[in-house]
Amino acid sequence: MESGLSVLRVIIGDDPPARLDKALARDVPEGAGLSRSRLARLIADGAVRRGGQVLDHPRATVEAGEVIEIALPPSAPVQTRPQPIALDIRHEDADLIVLMKPAGLVVHPAPGSPDGTMVNALLHHCGDSLSGIGGERRPGIVHRLDKDTSGLMVVAKSDRAHHGLAAQFEAHDVDRRYLALCWGLPDAGDPRLRGLRGISFEPGGVLKITSRLDRHRHDRQRQAVFFDRGRHAVTRVQVVQGFGSPAQVSLVECRLETGRTHQIRVHMTHAGHALVGDPVYGAARRRAAQGALPDGAAAALAAFPRQALHAAVLGFTHPVSGQALHFQAPPPADLAALLAALQG
Repeated sequence: MESGLSVLRVIIGDDPPARLDKALARDVPEGAGLSRSRLARLIADGAVRRGGQVLDHPRATVEAGEVIEIALPPSAPVQTRPQPIALDIRHEDADLIVLMKPAGLVVHPAPGSPDGTMVNALLHHCGDSLSGIGGERRPGIVHRLDKDTSGLMVVAKSDRAHHGLAAQFEAHDVDRRYLALCWGLPDAGDPRLRGLRGISFEPGGVLKITSRLDRHRHDRQRQAVFFDRGRHAVTRVQVVQGFGSPAQVSLVECRLETGRTHQIRVHMTHAGHALVGDPVYGAARRRAAQGALPDGAAAALAAFPRQALHAAVLGFTHPVSGQALHFQAPPPADLAALLAALQG
């Protein structure tokens, strides 16, 4: 590889697609910010190798377990402009930042959100110190949260940290736990759940949802559950508390083994327990049974303006120092108020 290039190593997962470009699109870490079209250009440019051999055709075959190296050219100058947007920083050092993203803040610029994003704020806060490996519009971003999901995120400030964090996310070595409010009660005794494909239960009543996720067949803005294509996705769900008798709504803790786009929202909808307030996957807002919840709780549920999802725990190994880092963030004010209404 030429000097000055960053090298991204991708391990091909089980049952890979027959084509190199499709296999890489499936298995490359999402935080790398490499679309399939970008991967195709890198393949054509001779930037993709296996064991030192250049793979310059998108139809080249790959096998599970193979290590593919992608040489990434230096990032283009960042065109996104810095903006003085307040950041809730929980930890910062020379290599990374851990921050609490509020609901309503977009992570990086995209069509419809050209500025006012977390990246704009980070560029103002960090100047030129953000890692650029993710591409000019996603400096430092190794994972993301949806616009209306609140919670903890880690951002890389150095290329070494970016590579190290991306590797931990890809290897599922990051502790990510979310708090969510869902409709109904995901109960191990529910025969409907036990008969649903992709659903299993682990000791302690932990609901495990396993599937592949890919773009919806008819709506490209949505993700959908598949079992024959897409990216492997695993979510574990533990009930913390049910509200109502019988339970109309549940507070659950979701642990991510993988981190796919909209993963928790899609998996919970597949299980029949869509998130409260989810405007995309929750369909019409459900109504709680009359008298099953405290006064005002049903109205608070109907009025909640976003998916009730919060990234509450983030734990990882510092990619440079090797120190174990662990962060917790309580629910923000809007979600805390909804929980208080449910508790009466």
